[in-house]
Amino acid sequence: MVFPRRLNLSLWRTLAGSLAGLVVFVLANLGVASAQTDPTPTQPSHGLPFINAGPDSRFSQLDFAEMYLDQQNKSEKALEEERRKNAILVETGVVSALDLGAPNNAVQEFNRATTLLKAQNSKEACKHLQKAIHDYPKFVSAHNALGLAYLDENDPRAKSEFETAAQLDDKFPVSFLNLGLLALSEKDFVTAESNLEKATRLNPRDAKGLSALAFAQNGNGEYAATIATAQRVHALEHRAMANVHYLAASAAVALNNPEVVRKQLEMFLSESPTDALAPVARQNLEILQHRQDSNSAGIAKLQPASDSHTFPNSDRLKQELSAVGDEATSPDEATPTPISDGAMPRSPGSVASNREPMPWTIHQTVDETALFFSVSNHGHMVSDLDLPNIKIRDDKKPPDRILQFVPQSKLPLRLALLIDTSGSIKERFAFEKHAAAKFVEKLLNGTSDLGFVAGFNSETLLTQDFSPDAGKLADGIGALQNGGGTALFDAIADACWKLAAYPEQQRVARVVVLLTDGEDNSSHRSLKQVIRQAEDSGVTIYVVSTKEGSGQKSDADRILDLLAERTGGESMFPGDVLALSKSLDKLQDLIRSRYLIAYKPAGFEPDGKYRSITITAEKDGKRLQVHARKGYFARLENGHN
Repeated sequence: MVFPRRLNLSLWRTLAGSLAGLVVFVLANLGVASAQTDPTPTQPSHGLPFINAGPDSRFSQLDFAEMYLDQQNKSEKALEEERRKNAILVETGVVSALDLGAPNNAVQEFNRATTLLKAQNSKEACKHLQKAIHDYPKFVSAHNALGLAYLDENDPRAKSEFETAAQLDDKFPVSFLNLGLLALSEKDFVTAESNLEKATRLNPRDAKGLSALAFAQNGNGEYAATIATAQRVHALEHRAMANVHYLAASAAVALNNPEVVRKQLEMFLSESPTDALAPVARQNLEILQHRQDSNSAGIAKLQPASDSHTFPNSDRLKQELSAVGDEATSPDEATPTPISDGAMPRSPGSVASNREPMPWTIHQTVDETALFFSVSNHGHMVSDLDLPNIKIRDDKKPPDRILQFVPQSKLPLRLALLIDTSGSIKERFAFEKHAAAKFVEKLLNGTSDLGFVAGFNSETLLTQDFSPDAGKLADGIGALQNGGGTALFDAIADACWKLAAYPEQQRVARVVVLLTDGEDNSSHRSLKQVIRQAEDSGVTIYVVSTKEGSGQKSDADRILDLLAERTGGESMFPGDVLALSKSLDKLQDLIRSRYLIAYKPAGFEPDGKYRSITITAEKDGKRLQVHARKGYFARLENGHN
């Protein structure tokens, strides 16, 4: 029995929308990992939580100004109605009772901060929240909001803000939830459970808070309690919380209770059949079926492991480009990476049958690097190179050993086709769908290849799950509807997760193909976060821009270039719908003409530092052009100084 050792970030993003939910998190060895990072399950201690200060966070949905209406000239009946509404807000845990005493100037600063947080400008938001607290030190929600903003800025003062909020009002669940989630991120499960129990006692109908409690209980080895808490979640409205059943199944594995494993996995699949973890859940159900009469085989023990007008040069896009900067010299945090090798290697400590290799995890602890690259000569792909034609330098040194060199055409392809369905591409949408369907038909081989189709506007909508059938994928493309904003970065992050979560028995090539104009205006993730997630998942991004016309490149164009460049892909700007099909034809050749090289880097240190990669190729005395990632961040070993 095998399980992924972390849970989908995008699926848990809804934690931020709960009454007490201010956080987006993933499971990594039963810890919480950063949304900015994508930590390997073997190196969990360096994940920091990205506590969402974006549009979904609970406090950003509040406008405190509405709660402080002018008291003058109000009738007693109106005042009583206002007091009743405020009491409900306090009783349900939406606001602290102390917040009701905040003066107007503090409320105004708070509201300015929430506007900035919605725009992902946490640095400026901090200033306004500090002013709000200066004007009213007992502003509990402002302390919590400042803690969230600090976390977004990697500022260690976050914890003290949550603690201050909890001390000011020990009846306000949000503060304890934030403390609990922060402790989860540090793998301090005892502290996490203590705080989350307080949060859920104060707000027992918060399904998201209870889900977080289940994580802490599982981390403490309290498997029966984990299952019981999952049942409490199930009894409540818990849309998008299906993963708690997956967690309960993992706890049942630890208890060697196959019936509960089966029941929880079936509930998980019933509630979320297209979840990124659904293929693994189905695989585990199949293993259970095979083993139901064999007590000796047992269950392998799991180690817990809106229409929006957009602009190609908006301030938002400029900020995203600026934030990426030079990752090689100034990473925003140490990401324990590298280096997905295309296969799904084993999680250390996980127990698997000798007959069935462990199909999950993104990263290996062995110090091996694998990457895809393509080679061209004056624009023509070169697909007949041998290893002697290639020279590679990792951190300016040749590898200790080359482990594998193989054309991608010999590897299964895992394709995520993401199509921008926002209002900005309305006039050319039908043609783009037709061209995309033709592309899929030509690209997939119909046997070992798999692909899925998703459209994205303000949300990502999966219209066809993994399938080898190009016809079904074409139907999924045809089902896409146009309209809404553009959450490009969120769509890429969701696709990377889904590609990485699919259980594999061998090396595969993971590719995201984007059809978009690049004008993101709705994402919760940042450009920097999504680039790191793609790199850590071993995903190559190819982009075909849907913008019309040519001329000087916009910031949206530069974002598309950067997504492709940083992941070893390529960006294309056909300029009109007639040239779109030709670009997709070229893209098919690009993807199929790549090579995979796997090697053991020389002088590797698990220090979290950036390691540059250079690949050169020559044939018949001619220097060829190579397209590949420029480097990666070494994994960061637990306890490494």
